[in-house]
This record gives sequence, structure tokens and C-alpha cells, in this order.
Amino acid sequence: MRFIHAADIHLDSPLTGLSAYAGAPVDLLRTATRRAFEGLVDTAISEDVDFMVIAGDLYDGTWKDFNTGLFFANQMARLRHADIRAVVLHGNHDAESEISARLRLPDNVRVFESRKPDTIALDDLRVALHGQSFRQRAVSDNLVKHYPEPRAGWLNIGVLHTALAGREGHESYAPCDVDDLRSRGYAYWALGHVHEHEVVCEAPWVVFPGNLQGRHARETGPRGAVLVTAEGDAVLSVSRVLADVLRWEHVRVDVEGCETLGEVLARADVALGRVESLADGRPVAARVTLHGRTAAHGELFGREQHVRAELQSKAFELGVDRVWIEKLRVDTTPAWSDDDLAARGDAVAELRAILHEAAEDPEFMSTLDKELGDMLLKLAPEVRASDDPLISAIREKRLRDVVEQVGPALVARVSGA
Repeated sequence: MRFIHAADIHLDSPLTGLSAYAGAPVDLLRTATRRAFEGLVDTAISEDVDFMVIAGDLYDGTWKDFNTGLFFANQMARLRHADIRAVVLHGNHDAESEISARLRLPDNVRVFESRKPDTIALDDLRVALHGQSFRQRAVSDNLVKHYPEPRAGWLNIGVLHTALAGREGHESYAPCDVDDLRSRGYAYWALGHVHEHEVVCEAPWVVFPGNLQGRHARETGPRGAVLVTAEGDAVLSVSRVLADVLRWEHVRVDVEGCETLGEVLARADVALGRVESLADGRPVAARVTLHGRTAAHGELFGREQHVRAELQSKAFELGVDRVWIEKLRVDTTPAWSDDDLAARGDAVAELRAILHEAAEDPEFMSTLDKELGDMLLKLAPEVRASDDPLISAIREKRLRDVVEQVGPALVARVSGA
């Protein structure tokens, strides 16, 4: 007997970060979650699984229209024609309070109720799935304590939308720990809510499949579900099934020792080619960070858009829509040290001294604070909220950091180093 365990599908949630760029694969960004789920259904059919479990956040909140629900119903009908059942639990994003409309689903789909823990029995398989859907978005109770007793001689599966005792970046819904799960006596726990794939333990099996499709640059690497093989009341194996149709990656490029902008670009080109070759045939959206001591620091600072365009132009050689640069960050430092500048005794050394004095001048820093604050208000909201190191320093009034970032770049431009 085999089944697929998936979670956090977030149907029709758009991918963010690339649509502002001309020529970006807009259709792929808009339909990625659908295509990933459609591919998972393809896998379920080709692998001839017995059922599919969806452990919460099938949807991404209330539907804009009925097309989201119709798409899901159509995919469930595909499973029905292949004699595959589906069991669905609603999480925080698709709780009863979050979805204002529902559609009738094919009769192969069962949904956990939200008033109390429920058991969905697949009698012919001797499988008992225990779970409780969310009624409200925020659930602070430990739901597991009230889950039903296991059925003797059956494969018992717990289905729960939780971050357990806590996972970075995720609200602590339905909090519990592994001991709570183990106390129920089930063979497998199909968890959802945490977007990273994780096998928490194997006795019993406690598994986060991760989300089906990365939706932004914080969700990097392969994404998908898990395929579980069981016999009788025991789980034999759990393997990962990849479903993402576009992959997000962070690419850190060490440019230590590069003498020119051309050398920096060449090193980044190699790194992007390597990432593309490891993406399992998926297109890649890459966030590139250049770091290290380099004589090209002055050429790089403040020219992120130009450098990004240079990298994107070269990336097109890897194939149509194979690699897209989502963002470029410059985190380099000058090749020279502060002592090197001071020893020069020329105009560059004088500029360095002026910058040091400015950072210690309260009147100058006060004026800088006002001017930068006024400038920040004139920027577009998405720019003001960006994680760019310089913008962040201005927004958080870390003025010394501003001077320390701008100063070396200015000196590098003047000195030609």
C-alpha cells in the first residue's frame, strides 16, 4: 500500500520577486502552484497510489473567484477516475473562517471536520486517518491531546497542521511536541504548516513534506511531497517526490581577488551555470550575493541594476527562461585596508580622513538624518521596505552604517581601486 502526503499547496498564490522585470516568465509565475499540484496528481496516478493526504493550506485564503475551487475539483476528479482517494485537512490559510465559498467535491474526497477530532476510515485498506481541520485561522490549543485512540491492527495516520514546538518563520499554531504525537500510538504523522521538508523522527514517522512550490526567494531548493510505502500497520519507507516547476536559489559568489568588474562577472557566470545544472531541469530564480575583498568594489557599489542586467544577459545563454536573477546584492569590501589609505598622504587619504571626521560630527549626522529621512519618504513603498543593506540602514537610522557603506565605495571610485 502506498500514499502521497502533501501540504501547503497554497493554490493560486502568485510567485513574487520577478514580475517587475521585462521578459520574466509571467505565466509561469502566475500558474506555478497549479502546475506543481497538477504534476503531483500526475505522479499519484503514475505511481498507482491508494490515496493522497493533504495536511492543510490547500488554499491561500479565500478565493478571488470560483476558478480556484474548480481547478481543485477537476484534479480530484482525475484521481477519482484512477480509483485514488483523497483526504484533506484545512489549516490556517484555508480554515472555515478564511474561505467564504466552497464547492461540492467528487465523492473520492473526504475532509476532516473542524468541531472536534475525527477519524476517516478507509475500510478496504484498513487505514485510519485521524485529524481535525482548523475552524479559525489561529489555533492555540494542543489538538493532539484529543485525537482518537488508534485502531488495533490498522495503519493509523495522524494528520495535523502545526509547527510542533516552534519553527522559525512559522506561527505556533496547534502547538505540541513529539512526545505528544508519540503518545497517540500512530505509525505515521502527516504534518503541514512548515514549508521546509523535514523528517522529524522515524519512531513513529513524523514528517513535514514542505510546500509543493517555493513562492519567493526565502523558499529555496527542491520542493514537493513524500511517497509513503506501508504494509499492515507499519510504515516501510518514506521517499521524497519533487513537484516544483520553478526553483529559487541563493547564489553566493566569492569575488575575493578579482581585479576588474569583468572578472567578477565571469566568476558569477560560472556560479549561475552550476546552479542551473543542479536544478533537476527546472528554471531557476536566483538571488545573487557578491562578497569578498576586491579591487572592483568601487565599480560594483551603487550599480546593482547594471551588474544584474549584465548577469541576466549572460544567463540567457543557458537557455530560454532557464535562469532569472531575482535580485543582486553587493556585499564586497575594498581590496585595501584603512591603514593603507592613511599611509598614502594624498587626496584619497584626505577624503578618507574627512569621512571619518563626518561620522563623529553630531551636527553633520543630524543633518544627514533629516536629508535621508526626507529622501526615504519620496521612494516607492516597495523600495522603502526592501532588505537592501543601505536602505535598511537609512530606514533604521543606523547612520554610522550608512557612512561606513558609502565611504569605502566613494574612496574606491576616487582612487580607481
